[in-house]
Amino acid sequence: KGDREFLEKIFQKLLLNFTWWVNRKDYEGQNVFQGGFLGLDNIGVFDRNLPLPDGSHIEQSDGTSWMGMYCLNMLTIALELAQENPAYGDIASKFFEHFVFIAHAMNDLGTDGLELWNEEDGFYYDVLHHDNKTQIPLKVRSMVGLIPLFGIAILESELIDKLPSFKRRMEWFMNNRDDIHEHLESVQEGNTGRLLLALVNHKRLPRVLKTMLDEGEFLSAYGLRSLSRYHLEHPFMLVMNGIAHSVDYEPAESTCELFGGNSNWRGPIWFPLNYLIIEALQTFYHFYGDEFKVEFPTGSGNLLTLEKVAAELSHRLTNIFLRDDSGRRAVHGSVEKFQRDPYWRDLILFYEYFHGDNGAGIGASHQTGWTGLVANLMQSTTRYGQALMHEATKMPG
Repeated sequence: KGDREFLEKIFQKLLLNFTWWVNRKDYEGQNVFQGGFLGLDNIGVFDRNLPLPDGSHIEQSDGTSWMGMYCLNMLTIALELAQENPAYGDIASKFFEHFVFIAHAMNDLGTDGLELWNEEDGFYYDVLHHDNKTQIPLKVRSMVGLIPLFGIAILESELIDKLPSFKRRMEWFMNNRDDIHEHLESVQEGNTGRLLLALVNHKRLPRVLKTMLDEGEFLSAYGLRSLSRYHLEHPFMLVMNGIAHSVDYEPAESTCELFGGNSNWRGPIWFPLNYLIIEALQTFYHFYGDEFKVEFPTGSGNLLTLEKVAAELSHRLTNIFLRDDSGRRAVHGSVEKFQRDPYWRDLILFYEYFHGDNGAGIGASHQTGWTGLVANLMQSTTRYGQALMHEATKMPG
């Protein structure tokens, strides 16, 4: 059974952490965040651990998206705790409203100059914010623009109905804020309903996925790259204070010590973010169902539901570890001892990340903490395949 005591204890600690982020990392009080070191330490134009020399700062698509996701995680925990302690319903309302404010800030502040969403490209970017109020979108197509997909949750009416005070406050908020409805969608099926909370709404989702599922951009044979392959031919360049800053596609280890060393986010495949994208697609499918389809890959004319897209991404990630028709495993790359030697060929290492083009394992070779997620993907892929076979046996003929 669930450990409610632990959940309540950790929720209190997370409240302190969340408050710190809100108070320290939202410089202008607009619900747009600047996170410094977020794990994507070398994916950007600048070293985000350090202040910019002219006092500028970066409004971060990923930092803001993490906070949106954080709100929804806290909302989910609060709603769980509120089922036994109604006091948590008030806290749940706070996170519901805060998420909506963040979603609004990410998508609708263009009238004030700030715009993390780029309508022309159909993608999310960081924005360089100067003290003189001028702003420059940093048009680097990276995971920074895909992390908004993580900010998604579905509230089931069955749960909401059990918490009448939370339901009352939520409905009042929705009825009295005309500017928030782009970020809330509801569907009714018989006596039950669902409410979708998402940073990326139904109009923008197909545009983000079009870029994400393009094999010339993020989609590789082994999952999603952390940086679009577009930048192989089109490096991003920004000159600031007479210094040129660039970002280009590097699918293996970084060629620059400043933004590399022991990890690289400028092109390789990272399991944790691929896994979160797959989970997000499954959640979107749970709400939109079979009617919502996108091309996979982009430009192929092959339309798939988001459930099937998630399964295809899982399949590509597991292919890193499985033998191909020639008996080779992508994870072993060009190391023939691992590929051919009978004493080594089946000893699989869980590398930190993987080559963006050929799937070879690179970085630390012992990252079982996150690359071990492949076991869950294999389990899910097997269940999905079994479900398809079961459906096929029921079809006439």
